[in-house]
Amino acid sequence: MSTSPVAGPGSPGRTRYAALFAVTEFRAVFAAHLLSLLGVVVSELALTVLVYDLTRSPLLSALTFALGFLPYLLGGTLFASVADRHPARRVLVVCDLLCAGCVAVMLLPGTPVGGLLALRCAVAAIAPVFTGTRMAALTDILGDGELFVLGRSLLRIVSQSAVLAGFGAGGLLLAAVSPRGAIAVTLGTFLCSAALLRFGTRSRPARAASGGALLKDSLTAARRVFGDRRLRALMLLFWVPTGFVVAPEALAAPYAERIGAGPAALGLLMCAMPVGHIAAELYVGARLDASARSKLVLPLGALGLLPLLGYAVTPGIAASAVLLLLAGVAGAYVVGLDQWFVAAVPEDLKGSAMTLMTAGLMTVQGVGMALAGLAAEFFPVAHVVAGAGVLGTVCSVALAVEVRRARGASTVLRDGADHDVTAR
Repeated sequence: MSTSPVAGPGSPGRTRYAALFAVTEFRAVFAAHLLSLLGVVVSELALTVLVYDLTRSPLLSALTFALGFLPYLLGGTLFASVADRHPARRVLVVCDLLCAGCVAVMLLPGTPVGGLLALRCAVAAIAPVFTGTRMAALTDILGDGELFVLGRSLLRIVSQSAVLAGFGAGGLLLAAVSPRGAIAVTLGTFLCSAALLRFGTRSRPARAASGGALLKDSLTAARRVFGDRRLRALMLLFWVPTGFVVAPEALAAPYAERIGAGPAALGLLMCAMPVGHIAAELYVGARLDASARSKLVLPLGALGLLPLLGYAVTPGIAASAVLLLLAGVAGAYVVGLDQWFVAAVPEDLKGSAMTLMTAGLMTVQGVGMALAGLAAEFFPVAHVVAGAGVLGTVCSVALAVEVRRARGASTVLRDGADHDVTAR
């Protein structure tokens, strides 16, 4: 579906975020995304409280949050090909209904704690398939050019904002209703999302024919993605900086205690990076054209973790917030990287590749947080964050060099054979 860009005043030919809402299908996708996000964030908080109420175990309560990350890798790898071998609308609606079913069982008073954790895993395993399919569907709805980049950017901004707003809304909701009552809100949001996607988007055929068993197709898709030098480098450029930048967020509470800051300061540390990212991404998406965004990808992707080195001197709350704000600003490199990635992925592989990318992003965040916590058991928190900045910068610079080297050509496995194609 082609859509003419809408130019802003004084910037002929530059597409604005407002142009997205001229596309009827995108409005439905956006509304469904917003509902699902708010519901999921509220349910995560409510489920954590519910598990703690039932067990009085801090470990199991924390595990409830961790289980939101860990199944992403499994679901994203084993079910990746679902996004390509079935029509996108059907996949999205079924994913929403499956999640609604899991939440409905969580609401039953007799559901044991083990069952609640298993259902949390199931929802997390479905999530990368849903997200990857939606990303691929955006290329059908918006095309794979400027509008797609802005659509992805806007959904990502909403995700960051929903985390900030959702925990606040969840806290207020839990003050008024029981944890299960708050979880019931998620059931409604999943059902509303399914309805919006079913009746607000067009039915389109599957991108690729089923080649056999689901597991075999999914593993073949993963082999094709990681067997291609350019796709592999671009994928890692999404993942690696993300895996290191979570260190200060994971260690915000012990760091705030270390510098003698109170709960309000902890909230500032938790919000600084998302605020920086949201502001920078809005600016890059709204004010820069595609060429300018592309020029930012490698410098910001390679050097965006440098602000974390400031933790080496154990800065106070204000300086720490500035460092985190700068690290968040550097995250805007993904706007241009989105365009590179979607241009490099073959049409029949878009859903699988984007599912794998989503699964990897969530997995590296979980692993990064866990490793940061482990390191902080042996070293000062400030030094762990600074070390993450050093090691992450070294890895990111190496990746940026590899992306530049892989720019000229790409080898993609098609139908079991190797073919050389020019990278776009």
